[in-house]
Amino acid sequence: MSNRTDISKANPAAYNAMLQLSNYVAGTPLLHTHHHLIKIRASQINGCAFCIDMHTRDARKAGETEQRIYALSAWRDTPFFDEQERAVLALTEEVTLIHGRVSDQTYQQASAIFDDVYITNIIMAIVAINGWNRIVISTEKQPALR
Repeated sequence: MSNRTDISKANPAAYNAMLQLSNYVAGTPLLHTHHHLIKIRASQINGCAFCIDMHTRDARKAGETEQRIYALSAWRDTPFFDEQERAVLALTEEVTLIHGRVSDQTYQQASAIFDDVYITNIIMAIVAINGWNRIVISTEKQPALR
Protein backbone atom coordinates (compact mmCIF):
# COMPACT_ATOMS: atom_id res chain seq x y z
CA MET A 1 0.00 0.00 0.00
CA SER A 2 1.39 3.37 -1.00
CA ASN A 3 1.61 6.23 1.44
CA ARG A 4 1.92 8.84 -1.28
CA THR A 5 -0.29 11.88 -1.55
CA ASP A 6 -3.87 11.55 -2.69
CA ILE A 7 -4.10 14.62 -4.91
CA SER A 8 -7.90 14.68 -4.78
CA LYS A 9 -7.67 15.20 -1.00
CA ALA A 10 -4.45 17.19 -0.70
CA ASN A 11 -5.24 19.63 -3.49
CA PRO A 12 -8.86 19.37 -4.67
CA ALA A 13 -8.49 22.40 -6.96
CA ALA A 14 -5.69 20.73 -8.92
CA TYR A 15 -7.63 17.48 -9.11
CA ASN A 16 -10.76 19.32 -10.25
CA ALA A 17 -8.78 21.07 -12.99
CA MET A 18 -7.87 17.66 -14.41
CA LEU A 19 -11.48 16.54 -14.06
CA GLN A 20 -12.62 19.61 -15.99
CA LEU A 21 -10.29 18.71 -18.87
CA SER A 22 -11.58 15.12 -18.84
CA ASN A 23 -15.18 16.32 -18.71
CA TYR A 24 -14.54 18.68 -21.59
CA VAL A 25 -13.16 15.83 -23.71
CA ALA A 26 -16.06 13.56 -22.74
CA GLY A 27 -18.47 16.23 -24.00
CA THR A 28 -16.90 16.52 -27.44
CA PRO A 29 -18.10 14.61 -30.50
CA LEU A 30 -15.10 12.29 -30.18
CA LEU A 31 -16.39 8.77 -30.81
CA HIS A 32 -16.46 6.63 -27.66
CA THR A 33 -14.50 3.92 -29.46
CA HIS A 34 -11.77 6.40 -30.33
CA HIS A 35 -11.68 7.73 -26.78
CA HIS A 36 -11.38 4.23 -25.31
CA LEU A 37 -8.57 3.34 -27.71
CA ILE A 38 -6.72 6.55 -26.81
CA LYS A 39 -7.03 5.91 -23.07
CA ILE A 40 -5.94 2.29 -23.26
CA ARG A 41 -3.06 2.76 -25.71
CA ALA A 42 -1.55 5.78 -23.94
CA SER A 43 -1.85 3.97 -20.61
CA GLN A 44 -0.10 0.92 -22.07
CA ILE A 45 2.76 3.07 -23.37
CA ASN A 46 3.09 4.85 -20.03
CA GLY A 47 2.84 1.64 -18.01
CA CYS A 48 -0.10 2.86 -15.94
CA ALA A 49 -1.62 -0.33 -14.51
CA PHE A 50 -4.44 1.50 -12.73
CA CYS A 51 -5.56 3.26 -15.92
CA ILE A 52 -5.16 0.15 -18.09
CA ASP A 53 -7.39 -1.74 -15.67
CA MET A 54 -9.99 1.03 -15.50
CA HIS A 55 -10.15 1.81 -19.20
CA THR A 56 -10.16 -1.77 -20.47
CA ARG A 57 -13.09 -2.51 -18.14
CA ASP A 58 -14.88 0.63 -19.36
CA ALA A 59 -14.22 -0.28 -22.99
CA ARG A 60 -15.55 -3.82 -22.52
CA LYS A 61 -18.70 -2.44 -20.88
CA ALA A 62 -19.13 -0.17 -23.91
CA GLY A 63 -18.91 -3.15 -26.26
CA GLU A 64 -15.22 -3.28 -27.13
CA THR A 65 -14.03 -6.82 -27.87
CA GLU A 66 -11.44 -8.74 -25.91
CA GLN A 67 -9.64 -9.53 -29.15
CA ARG A 68 -9.09 -5.87 -30.01
CA ILE A 69 -8.09 -4.97 -26.46
CA TYR A 70 -5.54 -7.79 -26.32
CA ALA A 71 -4.11 -6.83 -29.72
CA LEU A 72 -4.00 -3.09 -29.08
CA SER A 73 -0.28 -3.02 -28.32
CA ALA A 74 0.32 -4.63 -31.73
CA TRP A 75 -2.42 -2.78 -33.65
CA ARG A 76 -0.23 -2.22 -36.73
CA ASP A 77 0.09 -5.98 -37.19
CA THR A 78 -3.62 -6.83 -37.05
CA PRO A 79 -6.64 -6.33 -39.31
CA PHE A 80 -8.81 -5.41 -36.29
CA PHE A 81 -8.65 -1.62 -36.56
CA ASP A 82 -10.10 0.54 -39.32
CA GLU A 83 -8.45 3.51 -41.04
CA GLN A 84 -9.83 6.05 -38.55
CA GLU A 85 -8.78 3.98 -35.55
CA ARG A 86 -5.30 3.52 -37.01
CA ALA A 87 -4.95 7.28 -37.43
CA VAL A 88 -6.13 7.82 -33.83
CA LEU A 89 -3.70 5.20 -32.52
CA ALA A 90 -0.76 6.60 -34.50
CA LEU A 91 -1.45 10.09 -33.13
CA THR A 92 -1.85 8.66 -29.62
CA GLU A 93 1.53 6.98 -29.78
CA GLU A 94 3.37 9.97 -31.19
CA VAL A 95 1.80 12.53 -28.84
CA THR A 96 2.42 10.23 -25.86
CA LEU A 97 6.03 9.72 -26.95
CA ILE A 98 6.35 13.40 -27.86
CA HIS A 99 10.14 13.46 -27.59
CA GLY A 100 10.13 11.94 -31.07
CA ARG A 101 7.69 14.62 -32.27
CA VAL A 102 4.48 14.03 -34.22
CA SER A 103 5.59 13.20 -37.73
CA ASP A 104 4.22 14.99 -40.77
CA GLN A 105 3.10 11.62 -42.12
CA THR A 106 1.02 10.81 -39.05
CA TYR A 107 -0.49 14.29 -38.89
CA GLN A 108 -1.29 14.33 -42.62
CA GLN A 109 -2.87 10.89 -42.37
CA ALA A 110 -5.15 12.15 -39.60
CA SER A 111 -5.89 15.38 -41.51
CA ALA A 112 -7.00 13.37 -44.53
CA ILE A 113 -9.58 11.58 -42.37
CA PHE A 114 -10.66 14.10 -39.72
CA ASP A 115 -11.38 17.82 -39.68
CA ASP A 116 -9.36 20.22 -37.55
CA VAL A 117 -11.88 20.23 -34.69
CA TYR A 118 -11.88 16.44 -34.45
CA ILE A 119 -8.07 16.35 -34.51
CA THR A 120 -8.07 18.91 -31.69
CA ASN A 121 -10.42 16.67 -29.70
CA ILE A 122 -8.15 13.67 -30.30
CA ILE A 123 -5.11 15.64 -29.11
CA MET A 124 -6.94 16.93 -26.03
CA ALA A 125 -8.03 13.37 -25.15
CA ILE A 126 -4.41 12.22 -25.48
CA VAL A 127 -3.20 15.10 -23.31
CA ALA A 128 -5.84 14.32 -20.67
CA ILE A 129 -5.02 10.62 -20.34
CA ASN A 130 -1.30 11.33 -20.31
CA GLY A 131 -1.90 13.77 -17.45
CA TRP A 132 -3.91 11.19 -15.52
CA ASN A 133 -1.27 8.53 -16.18
CA ARG A 134 1.41 10.76 -14.73
CA ILE A 135 -0.67 11.58 -11.66
CA VAL A 136 -1.56 7.95 -11.01
CA ILE A 137 1.97 6.62 -11.61
CA SER A 138 3.67 9.30 -9.48
CA THR A 139 1.25 8.71 -6.59
CA GLU A 140 1.41 4.91 -6.99
CA LYS A 141 -2.34 4.37 -7.23
CA GLN A 142 -2.98 0.66 -7.71
CA PRO A 143 -5.83 -1.19 -9.40
CA ALA A 144 -8.09 -3.21 -7.14
CA LEU A 145 -7.99 -7.00 -7.24
CA ARG A 146 -11.24 -8.37 -8.61
